[in-house]
Amino acid sequence: MANPIEQFEIKTLVPLGKIGGTEIAFTNSALFMVGAVALITIGLTAATARRSLVPGRFQAGAEVLYEFVAKTLREAAGHDAMQFFPLVFSLFTFVLTCNLLGLVPGFFTVTSHVIVTASLALLVIGTVIVAGFVKHGFHFLGLFVPSGVPFWLLPFMIVIEVVSFLSRPISLSLRLFANMLAGHIALKVFAGFIVSLGALAASGGVTGILGVAGATLPLAMAVGLTALEFLVAALQAYVFTILTCIYLHDALHPGH
Repeated sequence: MANPIEQFEIKTLVPLGKIGGTEIAFTNSALFMVGAVALITIGLTAATARRSLVPGRFQAGAEVLYEFVAKTLREAAGHDAMQFFPLVFSLFTFVLTCNLLGLVPGFFTVTSHVIVTASLALLVIGTVIVAGFVKHGFHFLGLFVPSGVPFWLLPFMIVIEVVSFLSRPISLSLRLFANMLAGHIALKVFAGFIVSLGALAASGGVTGILGVAGATLPLAMAVGLTALEFLVAALQAYVFTILTCIYLHDALHPGH
């Protein structure tokens, strides 16, 4: 695969028919999403199958993961937000697992497609809107009315707040999508340099020496970028989670 964009191509694995003019199929993207869910389910089930007062390594890992997400949710949205813990925990583990699976050579990066990240972002914003109206009724609209603003300035501020709220799912989805897409493209480009310059090294002579010397820098960059991508994979899952918690705080406590 010389084209760095080819790794993001969605391929049909099992055709399922058509609805109107739209083809319905089980794709490589769907396969890795199902695989991520299965991996999370099996891992957490195995880690907690034999619970004990003194946890083993796998149980301790599951408990650390649980406490990390729970602490993040409580600190960002308050103790009453723990009712949304299943949603937040599921989002964090799903995004993190998909990000990490995408780093395996030959695997598909689900979160590098904006349709996936946008769907997750819309799920979050939809939950915020529904939870806000269920708990506060039309008082939830107070989220768009800043307190202490002069009456003549209020219409402009309301418009700004509404636009800011509507831009949340856009920024939430684009941030995750862009980071994963850019990182994998950079890795593919440097990997291509290594292969091209390595071919020169095989020719021998002065050209071969130049090929070996030239391939060393892209190889070092590829190793460094791979380590950085592991950090980015975890960081982007955390950023998605913390922003979800902040938005849930607005649903529970809409006052400015």
